[in-house]
Amino acid sequence: MRTVVIFESMYGNTHVVAEALAAVARARGDAVVIPVATADAATVERADLVLVGGPTHAHGMTSSTSRKGAVTDTPARKGLEVEPGAEGPGLRDWFQKVGRAPGTFAAAFDTRLQGPPALTGRASRGIARRLRRHGFTEVAAPMSFLVDSTNHLLPGEEERARQWAGSVLDSLVADVAN
Repeated sequence: MRTVVIFESMYGNTHVVAEALAAVARARGDAVVIPVATADAATVERADLVLVGGPTHAHGMTSSTSRKGAVTDTPARKGLEVEPGAEGPGLRDWFQKVGRAPGTFAAAFDTRLQGPPALTGRASRGIARRLRRHGFTEVAAPMSFLVDSTNHLLPGEEERARQWAGSVLDSLVADVAN
């Protein structure tokens, strides 16, 4: 099975989660991690499973304005560095160019602040909605991985990402077998 993990990341948290997901997928087949800026339709065409994730900004997926704001705010926030490519295109841009992928299995994830989703928002819901609109077959409910108020991944979230990847792969194998 070929798994492609496509991610957008501002401060590296979503990238860490993407790598954790791919590590589990590699134990079961081929897996690659691709920044959203370099992902294209051909990448998706070669995949059996696509995991797509990004950070939550303003209760949803990032926009060019929210990404620019995050980059501008970074110098004032100690301990944070902007991920290479963060100023480039985001997931919204990728969805505009990826086209349709009927039948390709997919799942959405995000990183967001710890707290009730009604207060923090969840980019994964918007990602999942766009995956469905593009014809992907959703194999798992959208998942959030949590960061603290200083924008660092909470302890245990990387392991939780590995567990989620395992459950997504298990459910996909079970669905294909039936």
